Amino acid sequence: MASVNTDPQPVEGTQFTRTSRERNISLEKEPGGSNAPHDVEPSLETYAAIMATNKPDMRGPGYIKLYLLAGTIFLCSTMSGFDSSLMGSINALPNYTEYFGLPATGNASTGIVFAIFQVGQIGGALFVWLIDWYGRIWHIFFGCVGVIIGTIITGLATNLPMFIGGRFLLSFFATLTTTAAPLYLVEISPPAYRGTIAGMFNTFYYVGSILATSAVYGCHKYLAGQGNLDWRIPIWLQAVCAGLVVLVVKFFPESPRYLILIDKHEEARRIITKYHTNGDPNHPLVDLQMKEMLQSVQGIPKATWKDLFDLRVLVETRSSRYRLMLNMVFSWFSQFSGNNIISYYLPVMLDAIGVKDTNTKLILNIIYSAIGWVSATCGARLHDVVGRRKMLMGSTCGMAICLALVAAGSAGKIEYNNNAAATLSIVFIFTFGAIFSGAFTPMQPVYPAEVVSNRMRAKAMGAYKITSGAAGFLNTFVAPIALSSIGYWFYVFFSFWDTFEFAFVYFFFVETKGLTLEELDVIFEAKNPRKASVEAKKKLQAMYKASAEKEKPLV
Repeated sequence: MASVNTDPQPVEGTQFTRTSRERNISLEKEPGGSNAPHDVEPSLETYAAIMATNKPDMRGPGYIKLYLLAGTIFLCSTMSGFDSSLMGSINALPNYTEYFGLPATGNASTGIVFAIFQVGQIGGALFVWLIDWYGRIWHIFFGCVGVIIGTIITGLATNLPMFIGGRFLLSFFATLTTTAAPLYLVEISPPAYRGTIAGMFNTFYYVGSILATSAVYGCHKYLAGQGNLDWRIPIWLQAVCAGLVVLVVKFFPESPRYLILIDKHEEARRIITKYHTNGDPNHPLVDLQMKEMLQSVQGIPKATWKDLFDLRVLVETRSSRYRLMLNMVFSWFSQFSGNNIISYYLPVMLDAIGVKDTNTKLILNIIYSAIGWVSATCGARLHDVVGRRKMLMGSTCGMAICLALVAAGSAGKIEYNNNAAATLSIVFIFTFGAIFSGAFTPMQPVYPAEVVSNRMRAKAMGAYKITSGAAGFLNTFVAPIALSSIGYWFYVFFSFWDTFEFAFVYFFFVETKGLTLEELDVIFEAKNPRKASVEAKKKLQAMYKASAEKEKPLV
């Protein structure tokens, strides 16, 4: 085993040490056992020190298998993105709106068709606790099976209530999948690449969006004159991604942290060895992560049915309350920053500034999704390079500016019939999408899972889904009414709101980049977690820099 210096160096203003309970824990190796970690003492600096001196090959066989596994799980996000853009696109089709008697400009019924997805999301979130009963993999499996059932009902709908009911089921079961899938990726990914691997999950939302808008565009162009095929065929395609996941997900390994919770330590150790150290059981990262995971559940009795319904774990300490606050506030911000009014109602917005042709609106929808995907993919990696806080602060500032300019351009077109102003508005609608996607999209399911402890995570992800569902419901139900009533002033409101978000992120959000999920426990025990996380980031950056300097060849 490589020799690693794990002695923490003090940082002025904050002591990065574990609580007395954690420091006094002694985990001795059992005779003949391989699942009791040893030799490596956890501290805030240990993981960074090991990565600086004994970094596993990220192109090794274990990592390649992890990438393939993650790529399959990404299909759950593709499924979610397909639905979101599907409704925005088919809402622009005359055959669809005429079949269900919906006005092209949108009304309360249009809002219900969109908002019922948030209602289903809130309903599905109430069952997130099942993740801690039968595991992450089963939750993903059942969710995908339910999405297939919801697709069948929606695809066969002959009236609006049946269509809305099918969308509710789609949302309910999609929530099971899209809650468990990113949580699974957060827990199985190596800490150094957690933001990239788990963050990539939500970028595939745009793959689904591109597929949906392209399918609607193609079907409308070639099948518009053949009854309702131009909108029914894209609806049936919603089942494809769910079906592919159902076929293979039961062959995937469980989350090592879930296995620790149910006392399957040896199996958890094998997974860490296979996917984090390319099969090397003697790598110090194996012992470190096993020891950290075991310490996080030390002294905690095995969960019973009663515990699965007990929500006190979310609020029992100051640290847990701060964690829950970040989880829910970020969830709200990610759905209530002006993004939903664009992703759902882009055709209506384009119509308001003079873009009337259906095919043109569908093409612009495809371009908007493509820009979002590229931006989100780059942002997923940047979160592990720049850090969460800087990315989110830069994004909220940029979004506020973009929405102010969208409002100005819309006002110029509506009030003065200025075509140049309309062009300005379109440009900054797309710029807004790129800025939002770069920072928020990769972190939407990741940051809420990172900031909570292992014991809180399943229930906290339920809180995340309920909060984002409530924000999305308010947004999607109110948006068509607001757009038709106050027009561009709706963008002005969100410009001011995004400015508030910038200030909140600066003063309260914790940096999670580069730390294991268990090391974040130290951060949240500090008097000021935000300040502690910023100081920790500076300290770890100094360690990496010092290590890089040592590795430079002497001239």
